Amino acid sequence: MISRRSVALALTLAVVSGPAWSASGGAVKMFDTDNDGTLDLAEVKKAAAALFAKLDRDHDGTLDVRELRGRLTAKELAAADPDHDGTLTLDEYLAVVEQRFNAANPDKDGTLDAKELNSRAGRALLRLLR
Repeated sequence: MISRRSVALALTLAVVSGPAWSASGGAVKMFDTDNDGTLDLAEVKKAAAALFAKLDRDHDGTLDVRELRGRLTAKELAAADPDHDGTLTLDEYLAVVEQRFNAANPDKDGTLDAKELNSRAGRALLRLLR
C-alpha cells in the first residue's frame, strides 16, 4: 500500500524537477532544427544569433549590460568583453555561447540532450538563448 508520505514525496519531486526538465526538453524541441532530439553547436549558435538581433534594440550591432539583463552578470560581461568597451558584438556573444555549450557538454559528443541542458552549465547556456 502507498503511504501518504510516499505520495507527498512523489508530488514534491514532480513539482521540483518537472519544470526544469520540461524547460530543457522544450528548448530541445524549440531549437532542434534537424529533429534528432539533441542540440548541436550550430543549432545553438543559430538560436543565439537570432536572439542577439532581437535584443539589440538600438540596432548598433552590440549588446550592452541593459540589453543583456538577466543573461550575463556584470562580471560575466566584463570577462566576455575582450576590448573592454562594455558591450558584446555578435562574435563576442557567440564566443560566450560556445564556451557555455562546451561546459554543458561533459561527454564531449558535440550535442546536448535534455539532461545536459538541465545541468547548471546547461541552464547557464539556456539563459543566453531565451
